[in-house]
Amino acid sequence: MCGIAACYAYRDGAPPADAAEMQRMTDQMFRRGPDAGGTWVDGPVALGSRRLAIIDLSPEGTQPMWDVERELVIAFNGEIYNHRELRARLEAGGARFHSHTDTEVLLQLFRRDGERMVDLLRGMYAFAIWDTRARRMFVARDPYGIKPLYFADDGTTFRAASQVKSLLAGGAISRTRDVAGMAGFFLTGSVPEPFTSYEAIRSVEAGTSFFVDARGRHSERRHSSIAATLRDANERRSLARLITPERALREQVTESIDYHLVSDVPVGAFLSAGIDSSTLLALAAQRTSEPLRTVTMAFEEFRGKHDDEAPLAERFAAERGARHTTRLVTRGEFRDDLPHIFEAMDQPTIDGVNTWFVSKAAAELGLKVALSGVGGDELFGGYPSFRDVPRIVKLANLPLGTRAARIASKNPKTRAIAEFGHTWSGAYFLKRGLFLPNELPELMGATDAEEGLRRLNLLERLEAKLDPDPDTPFGRVATLEATQYMRNQLLRDTDWASMAHSLEVRTPLVDAMLLRQLAPLLLEYGTRCKSAFAAAPAQPLPPWLAQRKKTGFFTPLKDWTQLPPDGTTTRMRSWARMVYDASL
Repeated sequence: MCGIAACYAYRDGAPPADAAEMQRMTDQMFRRGPDAGGTWVDGPVALGSRRLAIIDLSPEGTQPMWDVERELVIAFNGEIYNHRELRARLEAGGARFHSHTDTEVLLQLFRRDGERMVDLLRGMYAFAIWDTRARRMFVARDPYGIKPLYFADDGTTFRAASQVKSLLAGGAISRTRDVAGMAGFFLTGSVPEPFTSYEAIRSVEAGTSFFVDARGRHSERRHSSIAATLRDANERRSLARLITPERALREQVTESIDYHLVSDVPVGAFLSAGIDSSTLLALAAQRTSEPLRTVTMAFEEFRGKHDDEAPLAERFAAERGARHTTRLVTRGEFRDDLPHIFEAMDQPTIDGVNTWFVSKAAAELGLKVALSGVGGDELFGGYPSFRDVPRIVKLANLPLGTRAARIASKNPKTRAIAEFGHTWSGAYFLKRGLFLPNELPELMGATDAEEGLRRLNLLERLEAKLDPDPDTPFGRVATLEATQYMRNQLLRDTDWASMAHSLEVRTPLVDAMLLRQLAPLLLEYGTRCKSAFAAAPAQPLPPWLAQRKKTGFFTPLKDWTQLPPDGTTTRMRSWARMVYDASL
């Protein structure tokens, strides 16, 4: 796990790569990789890295890394969980290695397969490879977008880095704010890809790769699509009936856990009183020789209430033999940490505070790696959106003369349904959205709001996530949740909030291979998969945990700040304004 940076001055007459700029970019990412760092500069090309040593802790793992032939050099952020199998195949074909890292496997795989190498990877990754033979750079990002990668291309020089703030720290990129990115933040609570807070910076889109050569950045190749995976699985739904969902989930998720436990340092886990993290612990505990270290957050404001997950998490951890720590977070600690939270927040977001504190607690225990249950609700239909979005679409498409349509038209809240709810993308936005488009002029000013909404074109972008059409209501909502809320908010927030504490968070339920394996079952059983997952371990979750009403993983912001006490939506809108002001 690292922070990476890359630069390629590809046009004739462009200034060569600047070693000082590359150093500033990597220095900005020190917390992402405090174990080692390095830069390499050669004329128009430069690579930089900060290393958090997880696999092969020796100096041989330091980046930028060359292959043994000294023809390929890489800066890589992430983990390739199937690197051992890939290495064995490569060695059988004559490939030579100087380390035991997954990083070097990428180099030899690129040497053999070129851009098609990404089709063989199981993991989370963002990387740039410079090929001295072809004089071009290859850039790729993982299917779900677990690991971030941003770039700026001014028509003469291509730059990329793991953080927006790293690109800015280089000093060569415009800081002009992007009103489309800001409009997206107010509409959804996070900045939707490929936009960022700055006009000059864009996100490398998840599941894509591309080359940069003397002609500039080439068109991206999409090597993975969640929508396509679910559409193709719809034709194989009958296969799901050949095995019980509990057994299928146990076998496939356990396999994913085995891969996510590959590490040369101890692996811990975040634990709440929810089904996903609890089931992961139950399955993982059977795969480790030592008791797993687990961490739960506790807040004085929740004590004795349903929102207090700490007592139940402690009870379950004790039952499964975990070495458990409950970390109390106070209002005073939140206020002390808030400036650091805003500083670490690479782009504005209304979430991430929870992950900040649980990551801080894990780092205090000496952990460098922790498993998280992120992705379970997207995979197993655990959100209300799986029920509500199809209902919104149905309501919006009622014939105008029906009694239900007349009643709906008189309700102010459902007038928005008439405007947006006819499509799956519009209905999803209504369910997940923070502010409505007509509210943006008051927040941003009329001119910026109009321009931002026009360029953002959010509904059309959401609709593009459903191409190809996943074919079923469950598949459509699952695709939108995974490519919008999870990618732009949960995964991005997990990255910046954990890496600020030099902690790598791994997500066994966010795995493209796992999705392909489970997709027929997910479409066949829908939201029933959640209860089947709780029953998947050899010793299923106890009823007092499995049947508990979902609370979510959140912090008592309303008690810690001056946010309005009335209504979650009102509070989150006020928090969004606070975050926006802090980002300026």
